[in-house]
Amino acid sequence: MQAVILVGGEGTRLRPLTSTVPKPVVPLVDRPLISFMLEWLRGHGVDDVIMSCGFLASGVRNVLGDGSGLGMRLRFVEEPNARGTAGALKFAESLLDERFVMLNGDILTDLDLSAQIAQHEATGAKATLALVPVADPSSYGLVHLKDDRSVRDFVEKPSADAIDTNLISAGAYVLEREVLELVPAKRNVSIEREVWPLLVGEGLYGFPSQSYWLDIGSPQRYLQGTFDIIEGNVRSPVSERMGSDWLAVDEGAEVKGRVIPPAVIERGVRVGDGAHVGSLVVLAEDVSVGPSCTVERAVILNGSEIEEGCALRDCIVAAGCRVGPRTRISDGAVLGEGVTIGADNVIAGGARIFPGVVLPDGAIEF
Repeated sequence: MQAVILVGGEGTRLRPLTSTVPKPVVPLVDRPLISFMLEWLRGHGVDDVIMSCGFLASGVRNVLGDGSGLGMRLRFVEEPNARGTAGALKFAESLLDERFVMLNGDILTDLDLSAQIAQHEATGAKATLALVPVADPSSYGLVHLKDDRSVRDFVEKPSADAIDTNLISAGAYVLEREVLELVPAKRNVSIEREVWPLLVGEGLYGFPSQSYWLDIGSPQRYLQGTFDIIEGNVRSPVSERMGSDWLAVDEGAEVKGRVIPPAVIERGVRVGDGAHVGSLVVLAEDVSVGPSCTVERAVILNGSEIEEGCALRDCIVAAGCRVGPRTRISDGAVLGEGVTIGADNVIAGGARIFPGVVLPDGAIEF
């Protein structure tokens, strides 16, 4: 089975994490974000994947290679300009089989793709959309189905009194190649707004699922995805690593303080005396957490140094940062790569500090 993954976006909502790293390969727990999708696809028999790239495409290719390490074939196509979701698909047309899966590259899910493909075959559909429920569907497009699961209509960003379903598109589609005939070449085309309406009543079906699904499009959702992975709320290869105690501490880590599960502590990590790490924490390789620090509900990426007496909660620290003594970072704040924060600062309120910024001691109380 073949899949096309759309990874051409710039990941602007996830900045500053994506200011220096392409969104598909931003680290998530212990591997690139896109690896969760690739491993999920492989588990459902997909062995040939086309990555439709745009922004920082070479960075994606350099990290993922040819896919042999994942037991699949990876190929890359680069749009010369932004062409929308259907336009990107059209650009890859020469590589596509008679039936394939199309996916948005920023979702984390354990949806039963095999069951979706089976329904697609059973109904003789031209396109089958995976659908998932969300708590607040008002900012999404709703999908109404008939009793046979064919799509009746779409409602874009409905008002509160018009919401009569919570099913939205999960960004995972099973398609027949003939759908490409509906897409004009060499221009920006939205599959959601321009192609699906043409297929209503003409072979467009929905596949409702109660599976886990998350669009990792913001720092808040990045943290939520991290927590759901290490808590086992979404099925992933990380669950096996966490074990029954929900704690993964590499034997190459040096931990003098206390670690509360669930947590992931990688090789080369140093946790000082009296430090409190967890729960819901990922410390990537070579991170240093100084004495008497508290780190909770946070992600700290490769090589960052947190000095004595700091408190980090509900935050993300990118690779290569240094946080000075007694500094507090909380409330959804994000430090980009290589940021230096001096002593006695307070960074909160969802603040985003972009790569390379240097703040002296006591410079900010956000």
